[in-house]
Amino acid sequence: MSNQNYIMEMLELKDNNVTFKENFYYKEKIKGIIYKIFEGYLSYKPKLCPNCGVIFDNKFEKHGFITSNIKIPDVSGYKTILRLHKQRYLCKHCNKAFTLSTSITNYGCFISNNTKHKIAKDLVKKRSEKDIASDNNVSPNTVERIMDSYYESQKIYKHYLPKVLSFDEFKSVKSADGAMSFHMCNGITGQTIDIIEDRRLDNLIKYFYYYDYKARSHVQFIIIDMYSPYVSLIKKMFPNANIIIDKFHLTQLISRSLNKTRIMTMKKHKQHHRKFKRYWKLILKSRDELDSSKWKRFTCFKNLMTTTDVVDFLVNLDNELKETYILYQDLLYSFKKNNYDLLKKTLNKQNTNISSYMKTSIKTLLEFLPHIKNTFNNNYHNGFIEGNNNFIKVIKRIAFGFRSFRRFKARIMICKGLIKIKKIANA
Repeated sequence: MSNQNYIMEMLELKDNNVTFKENFYYKEKIKGIIYKIFEGYLSYKPKLCPNCGVIFDNKFEKHGFITSNIKIPDVSGYKTILRLHKQRYLCKHCNKAFTLSTSITNYGCFISNNTKHKIAKDLVKKRSEKDIASDNNVSPNTVERIMDSYYESQKIYKHYLPKVLSFDEFKSVKSADGAMSFHMCNGITGQTIDIIEDRRLDNLIKYFYYYDYKARSHVQFIIIDMYSPYVSLIKKMFPNANIIIDKFHLTQLISRSLNKTRIMTMKKHKQHHRKFKRYWKLILKSRDELDSSKWKRFTCFKNLMTTTDVVDFLVNLDNELKETYILYQDLLYSFKKNNYDLLKKTLNKQNTNISSYMKTSIKTLLEFLPHIKNTFNNNYHNGFIEGNNNFIKVIKRIAFGFRSFRRFKARIMICKGLIKIKKIANA
């Protein structure tokens, strides 16, 4: 292999019209930074004049060179520049000069397409745009333009939806129309399908009209939390879909109610304030998980006790807390055993002594009771989408926030693989 081929391979240059002469490489200090400089020459016979369109003939004359410093990916940890001398021609037909073009970079641009492709690949990683810009020797605005070019060149396919969908929301950026944005993913694989700027019902109905009726009819199950507009949306837009309430949100609803009741009781019994505050996790635990055989000394208690004894002591201090705790344990047991009949019986039971917080939770559970039955009969859950939401929050935190929702969505789509990173001619 010749030296020319070695250089082309090392720098990943595909334009065979670029040649390198002796002393093609040296180091140079530019603005306090040492750069590796590779000096090349671009020369070939053009097919026609780009100004007047006349085919190349003997009235075309060479008209010197113009030098461009093209930023290319780093070599051995050094910032690298391809100092390319481009041949110029003078067309005697129109008396205008023009410069030869190359596939290494776009016309009028001094950032190579290889650098743009590397920036796009860096955008897949959980890194800030400022760090990506610094590593690739470009400005943050250039990173944003490259991200925009990939986002605009690829459209999300809207003629297919999977059998199982997961719906959830996350806190959006300030420039978004709504405070919360809508996130939709495949309930089986966990792959994000799309991000919608506003989760409000009217906007979601308008969005799902972009999908044809066949795609919406294909959906059989949709997993949601207890957000009533989602129920209205599903009934209107998905004719064959069964609603599944995520079991985590069911448990979270009743545990929050019990915890609020504990705090209220703690304020009433100030002499036991430290005990309620220290052992709040034990009160929220399932009764099956408490240990009634292992005796030990607990802080705030004088005698040897088991975890069951600690919980019993605390809940027996207040009748309202006790009744709420008993109901909580019954509901928790029905969730754990997927026992719909027991759940229905527990919810319909007269519970006059429970706290107002738990009464509100019972009303909510009764409202969603038909959909909870689907939860018990299927193993689908919202774990995937919750993980994806956490990933989105990490991206947002690393970037120190986003001004534009459009760029926020573009970054999410690139990171989640919905926008494929491939070399494009114009970026």
